[in-house]
Amino acid sequence: MKFSLSLTQFLCSILFLFHFHTTISSSFSSNYSSSNHLCAPHQSLSLLQFNQSFSINSSASWEGCQYPKTESWKDGTDCCLWDGVTCDRKTGQVTGLNLSCSMLYGTLHSNNSLFSLHHLQKLDLSINDFNSSHISSRFGQFSNLKHLNLNNSNFAGQVPLEVSRLSKLISLDLSGNTDLRVGPISFDKLVRNLTKLRELDLTLVDMSLVVPSSLMNLSSSLSFLSLKDCRLQGKFPSSMGNLKHLQYLDLAFNHFTGSIPYDFGQFTKLVSLSLWGNDYLSVAPDSFDKIVQNLTKLRDLNLGSVNMSLVVPNSLTNLSSTLSSLSLSGCGLQGKIPGNIFLLPNLESLYLSYNEGLTGSFPSSNVSNVLRVLVLSDTRISIYLENDAISNLKSLKYMILSNCSIVGSKLAQLGNLTRLFQLDLSNNNFSGQIPSSFENLVQLGYLDLSSNNFTGQIPSSLGNLVQLNTLKLNSNNLMGQISDSFANLTLLVYLDLSNNQLQGPIHFQLSTILHLDRLFLYGNSLNGTIPSFLFALPLLDLDLHNNQFIGNISEFQHNSLQFLDLSNNSLHGPIPSSIFKLENLGLLLASNNKLTWEVPSSICKLKFLLVLDLSNNNLSGSAPQCLGNFSNRLSVLHLGMNNLRGTIPSTFSEGSNLQYLNLNGNELEGKIPLSIVNCTMLEFLNLGNNKIEDTFPYFLEMLPELKILVLKSNKLQGFMKGPTTFNSFSKLQILDISENNLTGPLPEEFFNGLEGMMNVDQDMIYMTAKNSSGYTYSIKMTWKGLEIEFVKIQSILRVLDLSKNSFTGEIPKPIGKLKGLQQLNLSHNFLTGHIQSSLGFLTNLQSLDMSSNMLTGRIPMQLTDLTFLQVLNLSQNKLEGPIPVGKQFNTFDPSSFQGNLGLCGFPMPTKCNNGVVPPLPPSNFNEGDDSTLFEDGFGWKAVAMGYGCGFVFGVTMGYIVFRTRRPAWFHRMVERQWNLKAGRTKKNARIHGARRN
Repeated sequence: MKFSLSLTQFLCSILFLFHFHTTISSSFSSNYSSSNHLCAPHQSLSLLQFNQSFSINSSASWEGCQYPKTESWKDGTDCCLWDGVTCDRKTGQVTGLNLSCSMLYGTLHSNNSLFSLHHLQKLDLSINDFNSSHISSRFGQFSNLKHLNLNNSNFAGQVPLEVSRLSKLISLDLSGNTDLRVGPISFDKLVRNLTKLRELDLTLVDMSLVVPSSLMNLSSSLSFLSLKDCRLQGKFPSSMGNLKHLQYLDLAFNHFTGSIPYDFGQFTKLVSLSLWGNDYLSVAPDSFDKIVQNLTKLRDLNLGSVNMSLVVPNSLTNLSSTLSSLSLSGCGLQGKIPGNIFLLPNLESLYLSYNEGLTGSFPSSNVSNVLRVLVLSDTRISIYLENDAISNLKSLKYMILSNCSIVGSKLAQLGNLTRLFQLDLSNNNFSGQIPSSFENLVQLGYLDLSSNNFTGQIPSSLGNLVQLNTLKLNSNNLMGQISDSFANLTLLVYLDLSNNQLQGPIHFQLSTILHLDRLFLYGNSLNGTIPSFLFALPLLDLDLHNNQFIGNISEFQHNSLQFLDLSNNSLHGPIPSSIFKLENLGLLLASNNKLTWEVPSSICKLKFLLVLDLSNNNLSGSAPQCLGNFSNRLSVLHLGMNNLRGTIPSTFSEGSNLQYLNLNGNELEGKIPLSIVNCTMLEFLNLGNNKIEDTFPYFLEMLPELKILVLKSNKLQGFMKGPTTFNSFSKLQILDISENNLTGPLPEEFFNGLEGMMNVDQDMIYMTAKNSSGYTYSIKMTWKGLEIEFVKIQSILRVLDLSKNSFTGEIPKPIGKLKGLQQLNLSHNFLTGHIQSSLGFLTNLQSLDMSSNMLTGRIPMQLTDLTFLQVLNLSQNKLEGPIPVGKQFNTFDPSSFQGNLGLCGFPMPTKCNNGVVPPLPPSNFNEGDDSTLFEDGFGWKAVAMGYGCGFVFGVTMGYIVFRTRRPAWFHRMVERQWNLKAGRTKKNARIHGARRN
């Protein structure tokens, strides 16, 4: 019985276990099958077709992107297991697609299979390259979409209205697509329809047409809003108080005007606020106080460049202790900053730079020990190196103290800040040697000690800083050779040793720095040949000017160079042909060398050239005709002081950006090409010291920006004409047409148009090209009797030089209107008549030369009003009477007046008869009258009456006499007198001409 029961139990157990096993297996098999076959075939096909519409390109994503996620997508496998794909477990529908950073490249067309995935709730295509695709309107079909991320994927065009249909969106990120635009209508739709939106990021998207007041209608559920650098412009929204859930707000780098509204203090949940870079935005003291008092959760506050000039720095005392980052750079803060700012317990980053009126002291103790970034450049906050507060900032990684009020000489203690990555101590007054303790800063990647007074040799200990990528030691008084230890700095990308007193050749010191792309060694006394390994580096900028290098220029091994300056050395030989393969070259300067070379037409391959200066060499051959039109980017062309022959290029084309053209000092012939008028930006034209045979190029009056025109020492001939256009030469400041063969009277109308010489410029700035090069204009001319080179031209300079021509007639009255003139030279011509007393109005004149003419009459007393006059030359004329005395005239020696036999008085040896210099009547120049002198007792009315009567009588009698030839004796006497006068005039002209030669 027992045995039978046990057998029965055993069999039941076996059956139970079998049934359990079958049930479990069936269930497991069902679940397994369900989890591996969720993806519907049509969705798998759509994904595969999507993948096939793009190529994989590593440059389509950032360097940090490890691999393309679509590599795991294989036909015949479950798409729900593919990388980046998320499915709904119950329905098997694809609900999420995350292909961020997947190196996808190609165009996303509106018929792409992506748009058949109607159940998507999350779509992330960020950090790819969709080749300027437009965002398709079919994105609006994703009615279930909650998260859309297309950032940094090279989308372009207008954001379609259909995006506003995605009413379930919680987050929308279109940032980083710089060619993408959101118009007013699209943005208004987004604002009104996307009511569930919590995160909106449109950074770098063009919103320039959107009215800032539209921001007031944004969803009240927003917690994250970034419209950074969206080109928003206009008055800042008067209220944004409805955005009470905001935790992150970034409106930096826009063009807002007005003031930050008072209700910003209601954003009590705000953790991060950035309005940086809105230069025309301001904050009132009460608004700032409200922000400080109410935003107690604030961790990041960035108001850089916002006008806070009315805010008292003491207001910063109440800033939240939770603050970890504070940036108030360039805010116009003035006054003493409260010391507790440096003591905030959680402060990690502090930016207070470019507040020149900000004072106070860096505390001597208790500074936040978590401080990682300290930027106090261009402030007057005192930093005392004598205490240990600075050296105790052990967490500091970035210390920027350029142009600061640093007190003390214990610079060596900064060597204790071993975590420093960036150290900038430029533009201070540090002297002595660079501390050797800096060798301890082994994590340093950036070191700037420029513009100080460091002396001695470059310490070899700097070679220990093997992590350096930027080293700036320029503008000090460092001596000796470039340190051999630089060979250890193999990660250097930027090296600047310019403007020191370094000597000797460059040996192997820099040969190991294979990634160097910017090298500046100019302004030293380095010598020897330029080593060929420099030309083998993948450099972007190479500047070796103002040294003593000799030898040839080697061929370049890379075509990456953008800036090359080898000027002011002793280099010789030709310019290497590899230069013309540098298709990115923007500046080529090799002036003041001994280069011998015929300028080839291949130079016109440099399409991106902004500045070409090969002046003061031995270049020969003709100037290629293509120089006139090979690039609309070219703004400076200087080939002066060479041996170029042939004609001036005649191919200057419309749209030219040329601003400075200097072909002075060559052997150029022919005429001045009319095509120069196409260079409407031209400010400087120097064609002097050539062999140009032409008339005065009056067509140059069509150049609206022309300020300097030099045509001296050519073969120009003929008369000068008056203006033919409005604003003729209106901006001209320097005109030098001396040493030509121009003849005839000087046209008054020409000088009436020289408005640029009538104005006095108060700005003491130098004339430079209006481009990124900063190229400074230079000119060589006769200044106060000496040949002077102005390596920089101040904008106040005004010069008119018409000397050594054959001009006749009187000095034009309108010259007296050119009140800005500092030098006037009319010498060595055939000018007659009186010296205009209106020249006394040229009160800025420093040099006046009217020598070797045929001027008569007295020297006007008004010239004594020229109190800045240093050089006066009236010699070799026919002036007479007493020389004016007083003021500047008491400083001139006899050479200023010699050759005028009729002059008397100081400083000439001939004394005047009565010893008294009779005063001349005042000039009535402003009333249109000149310095005609009337005898005592005759006023202008009497003279006019007499002149009228005499004129009528004379004309009548003259007609009778010459009609009847009676009386004959009177007729013969007139003819004799006329012939005698004509003969004397010719004789005087021959004598005068001999004197000029």
